[in-house]
Amino acid sequence: MEELQIQSLITDLALILTLGAVATIIFKLLKQPVVLGYIVAGFIASPHFAYSPSVGNEANIEFWAQLGIVVLLFSLGLEFSFKKLINAGVSAIVTALIIVGGMLATGFLIGKCMGFTSINSIFLGAMLSMSSTTIILKALTDLNMKHRKFVPGIFAVLIVEDLFAVVMMVILSSIAINKTVEGGEMVMSILKLSFFLIIWFVVGVFVIPSIFRKFRLLLSDEMMLVIAMGLCFLMAIFSVASGFSLALGAFVMGSILAGTSEAERIERIINPVKDLFGAVFFISVGMMVNPQVIVQYAGIIALLSVVVIVGMIIFGTTGMLATGQSLKSSMESGFSLTQIGEFSFIIATLGTTLGVLDESIYPIIVTVSVITTFTTPFFIKAAKPSYNFVEKHLPKRWSVLLEGYSKTVNKDVSNSSSNLWSGLIKRNLLRLGLYSVVIVASIFVLRTYLIPFVQNLLSGFMSEHLALMLSVIIALLLLSPFFYAIVTPKISRKEKLLLNGANTTIIEILPRLLMAFVGGFLSMAYVASLLYGFYSVRVSAVVAIVYLLILIIIFAPIMHKQLDVLEKHFMSNVNERENRRTGKDNNLVSDMHLAYMTVGYNCPFVGERLKNADLRRKYGVNVVAILRNSVRYPIPTGDMRIFPGDQIGIIGTDEQIQTLLPLLESKSQNAETESASDVEFVHFALTEKSPLLGKKLAEARLRDDYKSLLVALERGEDNFLTVTPDLEFAKGDILWIVGDKELMDKLK
Repeated sequence: MEELQIQSLITDLALILTLGAVATIIFKLLKQPVVLGYIVAGFIASPHFAYSPSVGNEANIEFWAQLGIVVLLFSLGLEFSFKKLINAGVSAIVTALIIVGGMLATGFLIGKCMGFTSINSIFLGAMLSMSSTTIILKALTDLNMKHRKFVPGIFAVLIVEDLFAVVMMVILSSIAINKTVEGGEMVMSILKLSFFLIIWFVVGVFVIPSIFRKFRLLLSDEMMLVIAMGLCFLMAIFSVASGFSLALGAFVMGSILAGTSEAERIERIINPVKDLFGAVFFISVGMMVNPQVIVQYAGIIALLSVVVIVGMIIFGTTGMLATGQSLKSSMESGFSLTQIGEFSFIIATLGTTLGVLDESIYPIIVTVSVITTFTTPFFIKAAKPSYNFVEKHLPKRWSVLLEGYSKTVNKDVSNSSSNLWSGLIKRNLLRLGLYSVVIVASIFVLRTYLIPFVQNLLSGFMSEHLALMLSVIIALLLLSPFFYAIVTPKISRKEKLLLNGANTTIIEILPRLLMAFVGGFLSMAYVASLLYGFYSVRVSAVVAIVYLLILIIIFAPIMHKQLDVLEKHFMSNVNERENRRTGKDNNLVSDMHLAYMTVGYNCPFVGERLKNADLRRKYGVNVVAILRNSVRYPIPTGDMRIFPGDQIGIIGTDEQIQTLLPLLESKSQNAETESASDVEFVHFALTEKSPLLGKKLAEARLRDDYKSLLVALERGEDNFLTVTPDLEFAKGDILWIVGDKELMDKLK
């Protein structure tokens, strides 16, 4: 019986992957997103399409689809990172809130008007509120618009939307399980999610990058793949044990790994796995498409498509305007968000799995996604004419008001004493919150596991009372740095100097005293909660006061040193990717750093030998290593050439590295507008059929016609010619070139 199930599993997988391969080739030729090809393949493989073999066991496909969601969310997490969320800024958060809130409310109202239940209406609103990063990226790339001014703002909003989608999945799961939409349940779900996110993030960031650094030289691509997927599934299981979904755990682990120096490597090696299981997931989405339902609900599908397009334009533009963007950038952003995609499918799958989503909603949402995907490029192109029309007909007074508001929002704020205190209070409140979560989680672990374990261990050597006292003392010692952190607000030396130079009064010192008081009060409460059940309330309160006084008065220097080491280690791990790139926190001697830079396509030294680039004489730096295609070349010779994608280890001062960094990592406009998956670095010899023969480089139009960049030209054995506009191509020349894969085939 088991053998038949395995055979059925493989048979169904073979069918859907074969159909998926054929469909994606066709859609690639039609220059349409491959996601649509997967959906079509899923429809063909479903029982709804009678002219081809169908999947025998839909439970098998559900298994692969769930696995696909986990891998897909893990890969999205790798592209997300909490660092990106922080860098996205308040404006992206506000814009995303306006878009998601507006579309959620609109979808809910439409659902109620169509007679759906409250839970189905909430799910519908959630599905309509999520724009597709994949589709937007593809459309902007095809339209050669990724370099436009408004694009970074869109990607910042999409980063925030990804996090909102994950939070929404948790809330929707809670609503579906409890069969209620009570505000108290939602608040508890959000608080519980926030607590676990902070714990997972803090522990993950503190531990994982340190392990990667220690064993970096031992980790091959195979080992890294096993470790990354193992961590992904481990966090997914832990997430389920904590009362959340598999997908949430996968997303969180991806976002933790995104902050490590191995993130790009993990993304690269995980891509084939993501592509495989992502394809299975989208094919399973296509299997839910029922033509009869589409015909039956054609009017609703048309209505929802219009709602998505119009709603995204209105709320997207409004959100951007509210955060101080110009009318032009706001409209271009709003017109780019006019579709729903992968997260809408994931939310729909969640509702179906939990058994709360009406079965007719799934094919409706898939159809709306397909329609809005096709229309996205047209609306992106329509943004500029629409702006010109609005600008022409907008009352002069409104134009002046919008322009004035934009300037006011983006105006630089002076470094006054009040602004300094404001930033100081915000930072310490965040610090207080983070340490409080860590302390609460630690108290739970200590009370549940450590204290009973130490008691049992020591009970054979001493009295039960003494064993309990020693176990509590050990627990308090372990928590000491965290208690010290929340009792003593952190102020840097620079901030102290600025405050002292700003004629600080007693009124301005009060915020610091208030923060210390709040921290002390919370610490007493935490210590009392640790001792609760072991000792009386009075004894717990006395112990808490005495313990904190001893901590602050006697052990302050030791605690300060320990806390400084912990915080530096944590911040070093949080900023590991950036620090590795710039060399910061990687001092060798004096102010010399070791930095790792990735050579860009438009770097002025590309194709040159190291000795000809003469980085040591021009910039004062030394090249100590080159990593190329996972092969490391320590202390490279002067004859080794610099190629795009090389990771170069460079030793220099902070000033020297900062001067060289933008040059080495320089990217051409062409490279920025191409999808990374469509660009490669190759070398090949010119044959008699090549269209370049007899032409000079200036006449070849490599950038315009072939989307390519000539890095170096080899003529004869190891004879590299200087690349100049007058260079004439000849038969047998070996071109070292980077560019579009398909177009470069024509050059060969």
